[in-house]
Amino acid sequence: MAQHYGEHTRAVRATAAAPAPGTPMRIPVYRASTYAFATSRDYAASLTGDGQYAYARIDSPNSDAFAAAVAALEGAHLEGEVHGQGFASGMAAISTTLLALTHAGAHVVASRALYGNTYKLLDVVLRRFGVAVDFVDITDPAAVRAAFRPETVLVYTETLANPTMTVSDLPVLAALAHEAGALLVVDSTFASPVVCRPLEHGADIVLHSATKYLGGHSDATGGVAVGRPDLLARIREARIDLGPHLAADEAFLLHRGLETLPLRMARQCATAAEFAAALAEHPAVARVDHPSLPTHQGHVLARKLFDTGPEGPRYGAVVTVTPRGGREAGIAFADRLRLATIAPSLGGTHTVVSHVASTTHRQMSDEALHAAGIDPGAVRFSIGVEDPADLIADARQALDGLPVKK
Repeated sequence: MAQHYGEHTRAVRATAAAPAPGTPMRIPVYRASTYAFATSRDYAASLTGDGQYAYARIDSPNSDAFAAAVAALEGAHLEGEVHGQGFASGMAAISTTLLALTHAGAHVVASRALYGNTYKLLDVVLRRFGVAVDFVDITDPAAVRAAFRPETVLVYTETLANPTMTVSDLPVLAALAHEAGALLVVDSTFASPVVCRPLEHGADIVLHSATKYLGGHSDATGGVAVGRPDLLARIREARIDLGPHLAADEAFLLHRGLETLPLRMARQCATAAEFAAALAEHPAVARVDHPSLPTHQGHVLARKLFDTGPEGPRYGAVVTVTPRGGREAGIAFADRLRLATIAPSLGGTHTVVSHVASTTHRQMSDEALHAAGIDPGAVRFSIGVEDPADLIADARQALDGLPVKK
């Protein structure tokens, strides 16, 4: 730098460090919000998507690396390209995708069994913008088909429903949607690519709250959408206009989490199956929802669609336990737990619980809960990596203190 510059200029212009020698084992964190160009034409070209970064709200290296890694996991067995886009949260990914793929006058067929915020987004927010929505029993192909209209643009479901663990028949839904000229959009947060990859079964877009299993350590918030390049281009444009891009530090942590995803998820799925089987036998329990149980309505379908690892079939790591006695019994059950922790979110290494009706699905009326198959007393367990025997003992002691109501 020329020495005749003033001290303030020198302070600003002399802070860029030279690249470090060697090859880092991990992508660095690019905290820059803006990038420089040699010419105005170069700057203008970058805004058309030529691959050079310009502004972190538009694209950034860490977010792109994370989204590309998730796309590689979801599209591992597909021949065509799969692209990804990172978002600041799972709901940012869901809302941006729905806004990108719908319009005033459009119609959506959605599962009745959805995460509470997604249900409200469809039932309240999108309706304000002129999008019609029909909620149906997603496990009934006839009901899905009957809900289609000429204006139907997409079918929306969850691979494993929150919190009933209802299993969506993805090949059937994809065939129905495509027959009607609509898209199939699937929230696969509860499954992760370690359990199921919806694109392999005909889905057009897969969404994740990366805060959960992809990150896996309860220390980063983010979301991701993956799918066909043409659809992801539309979603990217909506993301740029709306602004919910994934920050560099969050993307770095989420990207790191992917490295242990198969290890964590395999253990959590195995523990969840053991936990579900043990709790189903307790006299204070009215119902346990987990596809590993032969009594679960999605058991056979899960065995068909979901992966099997060395540890056995993988059915997901969320178990919903409904004690006898209704809403107050569910709250009391959650409050009596000593090892499992009452906390929001899921998918981390710690086992956490939520009383569903008062927290994750508080937006839904009792009628809507009933339609979704959710009992007001339901308690959702996100199984962590603790020893199964300890988690089972904790749940049993909590249930033992509840009055048994038949």
